[in-house]
Amino acid sequence: MKYDMSKESFLTLIRLGLGNHTLPLQGYIDWSTLQDLATQHGLSAVLLDGIEKLPENKRPPKELTLQWIGEVLHGYEQRYVLYRCAIAEMTAFYKSYGVKMMLLKGLACGIDWPKPEHRPYGDIDIWQFGKQREADELLIKKGVKVDSSHHHHTVFYWREFMVENHYDFINIHHHKSNYELEKLLKKLGQDDSHTINVNGEIVCIPSPNLHALFLLKHTMSHFAAEGIRLRQIIDWGFFVKAHAKEIDWSWLEGVLNEYGMLPAYNIFNALCVADLGFESSIFPKVQFCPFLKERVLNEILEPEIERKVPKGIIKRVAYKLRRWKANRWKHQMCYNDNLYSAFFRGIWNHLLKPSSI
Repeated sequence: MKYDMSKESFLTLIRLGLGNHTLPLQGYIDWSTLQDLATQHGLSAVLLDGIEKLPENKRPPKELTLQWIGEVLHGYEQRYVLYRCAIAEMTAFYKSYGVKMMLLKGLACGIDWPKPEHRPYGDIDIWQFGKQREADELLIKKGVKVDSSHHHHTVFYWREFMVENHYDFINIHHHKSNYELEKLLKKLGQDDSHTINVNGEIVCIPSPNLHALFLLKHTMSHFAAEGIRLRQIIDWGFFVKAHAKEIDWSWLEGVLNEYGMLPAYNIFNALCVADLGFESSIFPKVQFCPFLKERVLNEILEPEIERKVPKGIIKRVAYKLRRWKANRWKHQMCYNDNLYSAFFRGIWNHLLKPSSI
């Protein structure tokens, strides 16, 4: 990948597509590389939005543009319609049995995007206010297969969408600090007063404080363990833009400091402003080490360890050990747990759920 040549072009077009401030597109444009980057990060629709704002002489060949439009129509806009239908149906199903359902991530983030249909949607994450087991029993009686081999959530399919039904917000076995943080998330998760309308169904979403803490924790957990996509940083930027005045920033930063999450939080804010074009005024502060910010950005766009996990138990174990060694610097940005304590807890975590190896 001609990453160094294409990074700025990619980020410029993403900023344009998001509707954020950016400088004009400069120099030679390798459209093939940009298309690969957009696909990897689930941002093909956003990149196309950016291309539509370019002058004619800067746009890609017409044939490539038409291919891109077809991909966005089928892979994003049509999927968005089906995604909303699945959420509305599940909500109605659970409601008929008196079970509440809260959306986590996904559409709960997408509603803050200028074009929700251009955000990528994968699985559906839900929280049922401590009634996950009862809710799963309803599905089993309905003939739905429920997979309980995962940590902190069960898995089933509704239509073509995989659903993760959380009984814990985070994996309490992997880091000692997660156990205490989970108590706080569950306490915040009892608030059912924040809702959105999805195809006529009233669906709960997290309160701003819960959503802020959970989004950051979830993103950091993935960043430290395996890696993240640029879309996850964009989710944070649009969430802050929409809810900055509703978040208790003093409380949030106190929690982040207590659990060793402030370094990554500061970098995420910096990426939103310096690389994605969000206004600095929406964040309580933007302070960062430029070298570390660039290292994080480079790791997001071109990971040191490839994301594809090999097949075969021995190869997987060797790969995950190599990845753990390479990711130690990221762990220090996201946790205050002892690194080696976390390593051995991680081994125990896999022994508890062997399918996670």
